Amino acid sequence: MSFERRGLIAADHPCLAGHFPGNPIVPGVVLLDEVLRAFADWRPADRPVGIPQVKFLAPLRPEQPFTIRWVESGSGGVRFDCLGDDGRTLARGKLTLAGESGFPPVA
Repeated sequence: MSFERRGLIAADHPCLAGHFPGNPIVPGVVLLDEVLRAFADWRPADRPVGIPQVKFLAPLRPEQPFTIRWVESGSGGVRFDCLGDDGRTLARGKLTLAGESGFPPVA
């Protein structure tokens, strides 16, 4: 099973003021926050407890549309790709879920 969500970080997002003036890029932590929000919409009963793997491959600019694509990995987690509208991979990684790495599941 897979899930996709489109997103866009507004040019007036507070994190962009100093990141970087005149040539803003969206900080990785803001993109990961979007990843976690998309996951919560897709699987609200599951609780992520870690991001053991993430690689940022290309910058995301303010107002640049992107897609988060989730795929169940079958290896004790869920994989995601963040893709630009041009199909370029911006970031990819894996979430570890409660109950899959020694953490108790959410009741």
